[in-house]
Amino acid sequence: MTAKEEYRTLCEDSEYYIPLFQQYWWMETVCAGKSWDVLLAHDSKGQIAGALPYLKGRKWGLRYILQPQLTPWSGPWLRPGPDFIERQTLLNHLAQELKAQNVSLCMQCFSPEMTDWQPFRWQGFRQTTRYTYRFESIDDVDALYAAASRLRRRYDKHVASVCTIDKTLTVDEFIPFHIDYYRWRGEADLLPETLIRRVVTTARERRQGLLWGLRRRSDNALMAAWFVAYDSHCSWSLMLAIAEEAPHGAMSYLIWQMLRQLSTTTKSFDFEGGMDQHLAFFYQTFGTRQTPFHCIYYTRWPFLTRILHL
Repeated sequence: MTAKEEYRTLCEDSEYYIPLFQQYWWMETVCAGKSWDVLLAHDSKGQIAGALPYLKGRKWGLRYILQPQLTPWSGPWLRPGPDFIERQTLLNHLAQELKAQNVSLCMQCFSPEMTDWQPFRWQGFRQTTRYTYRFESIDDVDALYAAASRLRRRYDKHVASVCTIDKTLTVDEFIPFHIDYYRWRGEADLLPETLIRRVVTTARERRQGLLWGLRRRSDNALMAAWFVAYDSHCSWSLMLAIAEEAPHGAMSYLIWQMLRQLSTTTKSFDFEGGMDQHLAFFYQTFGTRQTPFHCIYYTRWPFLTRILHL
């Protein structure tokens, strides 16, 4: 049995919680047409005690290990239970195996819950801290709404009067809308259409994804759209788009409405990112908590770190 086959079996075993971005099905979805693998650490009984899935590839003759698109973090997963010494032993094994891949550039972002990167330091990796913004609990969205900045609530009545929620937005309509969003901002949409379609479709089929739209009542024109992926523990904002002519507060209104729906199926919410100054301010005004997470990396040529803005 290959490491990936072992890992697939582990992910299908409901005894352990493995977060969305480390799931076998997620890696298969976001890495389709590319190559991915997984490093495993076993206990004395031969059972998987730790794992680290990763995307690998080659560009300009250089081999690399990086985060897949639409996957803000993956990093190591450890089976619940080990004490501190055993945890560090497992992490050190995974760090050694990752370093042994002998690539020109390697970067892995850890989940916010994985706070120990020391064993990777022992193996020569460097670290940078990134931030995201989270609601640790979305059980009471009304309370979160009341505590948020007035900036995130002031236009809701107007938006509700001129727009309506579309819970069945198709991916066929979302893709060109997403492209147009980046176009009117003067930017390129870096997400391949095939990837967007595959991720949205697969997540919806598994009942682990919501794609909602906000439509103008007068002509049914799409004003905003948002895709969120989730599991039983958390939900993550992965793609959004808004029309240039959307009413003020359209995106905030859509976010609050979707959070109410998500609160019935999962426990927390992550805006997924926040290093950009303007996005950080936008997320902060919802009343979220700034949450750090580790990104570890190494490279044979320091200039390559500029590509990742490290």
